Amino acid sequence: MKLLAIDSSGLVLQEIDGIAVAAGPGSFTGLRIGSSTAKGLALSLNKPIISIPTVEGLAYNLYGTDKLICPIMDARRNQVYTGIYEFADSQMHTLVSQKAVGIEEIAAEINARNREVIFLGDGVEVYKEQLKNLMSVPYHYAPIHLAKQRAGAIGALGILYYKNGKTENADDHEPIYLRLSQAERELAEKQQSGKEKGVIVC
Repeated sequence: MKLLAIDSSGLVLQEIDGIAVAAGPGSFTGLRIGSSTAKGLALSLNKPIISIPTVEGLAYNLYGTDKLICPIMDARRNQVYTGIYEFADSQMHTLVSQKAVGIEEIAAEINARNREVIFLGDGVEVYKEQLKNLMSVPYHYAPIHLAKQRAGAIGALGILYYKNGKTENADDHEPIYLRLSQAERELAEKQQSGKEKGVIVC
């Protein structure tokens, strides 16, 4: 299978089989730019999009470990984008799908499983001190070269997704936000406030 790569690969765009994209969660602006670029290429080339959940792509950095994997991306507002994964029989399995929660909640879910875990992602530095107090099972942090999002992991997962038929048409592709944007939250708050006061907010 051929996936979209940089010019140095020597590939012609028409030779690719699909376009793998980190679909989110993450920066709202970044996700829109990435998804729009993937959709534009997919439409012009008539190729499918392979939508990879960002947290899943991050977990795939630690391919083959026998420990639980818990990516934590700083989602601000005292939350992380996270999930829980493991490898078995050379396959990555999702134990807890990606979601936006407080660090206390995901720590409790890991402790309940009573297994050693590896944390990675940009949320590690933000929540490292809290994790010291929250974790009751042995835990580690991924080495620096594996600790952040990597295009190679998205590409590798993209190949697996493609082989398993997990693709979508460009018209159907949408970023995975998990949460409302700040503008959407503020609008919802205004609308709720208007209902309580008996006025219409447009």
